Amino acid sequence: MKILVTGGCGFVGANICIYLKKLGFNIYSMDNLSRNGSEHNLKLLIKRKIKNYKIDVSNYNKILKLPKFDLIIDCCAEASVEVSKNEIDRVINTNLIGTYNILKKSKIDKSKIIFLSSSRVNSISSINNIIKKKILKKKVPLVKKINENFDTLGPKSIYGFTKLASEMLIQEFSYAFDIKFIINRCGVISGPLQFGKQDQGFISHWVLHHLFKKNLRYIGYGGYGQQIRDVLHIEDLAQLISLQINKIEKINNQVFCVGGSSTSYTSLKKLTSICEKLTKNKIKIAMKKKTSIYDIPYFITDNKKITHTYNWTPKKNIMHVVRDTYEWMLSNKKFLQNFYKI
Repeated sequence: MKILVTGGCGFVGANICIYLKKLGFNIYSMDNLSRNGSEHNLKLLIKRKIKNYKIDVSNYNKILKLPKFDLIIDCCAEASVEVSKNEIDRVINTNLIGTYNILKKSKIDKSKIIFLSSSRVNSISSINNIIKKKILKKKVPLVKKINENFDTLGPKSIYGFTKLASEMLIQEFSYAFDIKFIINRCGVISGPLQFGKQDQGFISHWVLHHLFKKNLRYIGYGGYGQQIRDVLHIEDLAQLISLQINKIEKINNQVFCVGGSSTSYTSLKKLTSICEKLTKNKIKIAMKKKTSIYDIPYFITDNKKITHTYNWTPKKNIMHVVRDTYEWMLSNKKFLQNFYKI
C-alpha cells in the first residue's frame, strides 16, 4: 500500500511517517515546510528514506500532479485555536480548502482517507456547562467523558469550524463517490518532536519552560491551574492508525473520538509538579484570572467506541507523555536553544 501523509514534517505527521515506516509501510510525505521546525523533521524523514513533496495543501494544481496513492493520511492543519481568530484566510485555506483538494485527488485516484480531526469540533458552551464554575480553586473531578454524540452546534472556534466542515465534506464525498474514510477526533496530543510553542501544545510548552527556567502563567478560571485535559501520547496515536490502515477495507466510514481519556490526563497544577520532579527546576508561575473566549475548563475523551472497534486503548499515561517529551527536549537542547534563541 502506497501512503501519503499530508503535513508530514509537522509534529504529528512526522511521528506517523516514522512509525509507519518502521512497520514496513510505503510512506511519502507532503509538506510545504513553512512552519518553523519542519526542516528539522524533514532531515529525520530523509534519514529514513521517506520522500517529501514540497507542496502547499491549498495548491490543487500541484497536488493533482502527484502520483497515485492508495491511502492519504490527512494531518495537515493550522492547529492553533487562537491563530484561527486572527488569520482566518490562512486557517480556512489550509484546513478546509486543503482537505477539499485532497478529496478531489482521492476521487480521481480512488484513494482511501484517514482524517485527523479535532476535539475542538465540539460546542464551547456545552463543554463549559460540564464544569459550570468560572473559578476552579480545587481539583476538578472526571464528571463526564465526551463521545461522538456530543453537541457540535454553536461556536467552537474558527479552527474547530474548519475541522467539522472538513468532516462533513469527507462524508459527502464518500456518499457521492464511494471514498472510504476514517475520521479521528483527537484531543491534546504530545510527545517527542513537539517543540514547545504555546500554540502547539501545553505539555511541551510547560516542559520547555521548566527545562530552560522560563516563567509561566496559569491563565483563566481564577488562575489556579486546576483546569484539566486528557493527553494522548503520539506513539499511541500512531499505533492506532496502523491498526486502522490494516483494517480499513472492513472498518471504514466512521467517526471516532480518540484521546488519553482516563488513562492519561492532567491539570496544569499537576503538570507543574511533574515537570519540577523531572527537570529539578522550580520556576515562577503567575496567576491570570481571565482567559480567551475559546478556552475550556475541561475535556476528557470517551474512548469507548474506538476501544470496542479496534481493541485499542492508550498505553502511556501522563507521566510517560511528559517524561518522553522531556527526554527528547533534553537530547535536543542545543537545537531548541537556537530555535528559540535562548
